[in-house]
Amino acid sequence: MSTTTTAPTPAPTGSADTAPARPVAEEGRIGLRANLRHIGALARRNLLQIKKDPESMFDVLLMPVIFTLLFVYVFGGSVGGSLGGNRQDYLNYLVPGLMAMMGMNIAMAVGTGVNDDFRKGVMDRFRTMPIARSSVLIAKIVVELGRMMVAIVILLAMGFALGMTLGTSVLGLLGAVALSAVFGAAIMWIFIVLGLAMKTAQSVQGMGMLVLMPLQFGSSIFAPPTTMPGWLQTFTDYNPLSNLADAVRGLMMGGPVADSVWVTLAWAAAITVVMAPLAVSKFRKKA
Repeated sequence: MSTTTTAPTPAPTGSADTAPARPVAEEGRIGLRANLRHIGALARRNLLQIKKDPESMFDVLLMPVIFTLLFVYVFGGSVGGSLGGNRQDYLNYLVPGLMAMMGMNIAMAVGTGVNDDFRKGVMDRFRTMPIARSSVLIAKIVVELGRMMVAIVILLAMGFALGMTLGTSVLGLLGAVALSAVFGAAIMWIFIVLGLAMKTAQSVQGMGMLVLMPLQFGSSIFAPPTTMPGWLQTFTDYNPLSNLADAVRGLMMGGPVADSVWVTLAWAAAITVVMAPLAVSKFRKKA
């Protein structure tokens, strides 16, 4: 009695056993409207994190107050004299410079936040979702810009309470705030790359301080460059923070601003063009 051998039935094309793995979403297929919706949802998630941990706002609430009081009452007399005035003149010089500095200090929180989210596995979950990879990072920047605006409002309130005078107009003040925000957003891309490249949040903070301290104190934020030695004046001239501080100071207190504004915008554009694609690429590839 013969037996009939039946050949195994091939699995249908595209079945779960044979179909190749595909990415959950291709960023190029996600439209602008969906991207904006994803950014909004992720930004809301980040805001809820702040609501659950209100202590994360202490730096934004206290830093403007501490810096203003410290520099005005410790260095205001001597530096104000070098400006040809007094402590009140130094207040008008300092507050616009501190506005330029706010974005740099708050940007560090973006890097440490991204690093912490990866360590907790949150970012791995985001990368399995059908969302644009850039939306995760942009949402971080949007929330940190909001924190930056809170810090600037407190800084300005502190300055006006101590007697600062606005030398131009409300439009000039709003222009100064907008310029600080644009440059701050560009700097945040640098810290996102640091957050993705470093192993721990502490290392991001350490590297960030090594970058921030020379840029901040080797600039025109706290003192006019004319009081500095020649080699430091050269560094100050090429320091983008000096251009930002001079532009913000001109917009708020009066004086020529065109060159400083354009140089600051050029720096912000160059940093964003280079660092934003690099940040998205590292976000996709990070293990």
